[in-house]
Amino acid sequence: MLSLKPCLAATAIAVGVLGTSNGIQAQNLKGAVSIDGSSTVYPITEAVAEEFRSEAPNVRVTVGISGTGGGFKRFVIGETDISDASRPIKDKEFNAAIENGIEFVEIPVSYDGLSIVINKENTWAKDITVEEIRKIYLEKHAAKTWKDVRADWPDVEIKAFGAGTDSGTYDYFHEVLGKKESIRPDMSTSEDDNVLVTGVAGNKGAIGFFGCAYYFENIDKLGVLAVVNDEGKAVKPAATTVEDG
Repeated sequence: MLSLKPCLAATAIAVGVLGTSNGIQAQNLKGAVSIDGSSTVYPITEAVAEEFRSEAPNVRVTVGISGTGGGFKRFVIGETDISDASRPIKDKEFNAAIENGIEFVEIPVSYDGLSIVINKENTWAKDITVEEIRKIYLEKHAAKTWKDVRADWPDVEIKAFGAGTDSGTYDYFHEVLGKKESIRPDMSTSEDDNVLVTGVAGNKGAIGFFGCAYYFENIDKLGVLAVVNDEGKAVKPAATTVEDG
């Protein structure tokens, strides 16, 4: 598991904060709340939105998944009320919000661990080093087969999946591999992690990365690689390993 920064932030509530109390006040609320952004934060936001709808049925709450960057693009021009993010807001996004008169607060809501997932039929790979991940995902290496990554792995073609460039997960993954390096252009990408789950589950030689919640929800469909840390320990995603970093 690659540790992820504590930046699963439902980043910002524009202009005002919508709050409710139990009973008559919530029942009388009307209007709409628009939310968009990170697919990593989506499960949390959708659960909260569902609970809110039960208390305030006359308020229309929509939750989208366009990735952290995609969500901020809408948020800084006032199209959404809440922007889900799996990274802090960037300077250019912050400045755009200020220029457009969008006042906001950042609210950290969770911690996450970046998971390296594989197809269930992959019985040879149990752990992987960061350098081996670089061999697979960086354009200058772009390993064609698993044997190219580790000599005792089979000559099975690699199919790489990963978060889209509008995703905060992509930004963090790129940071881990080296910001100045280029990611392989043939990687299949999506801002929707469910699409990545389907892709990895459907190809024997597949490897992918996304937040651990989507791995936990799909343990029956996916395998996972333990990532070797600086101390030489191979770490898998779990609640305990996320909590202790």
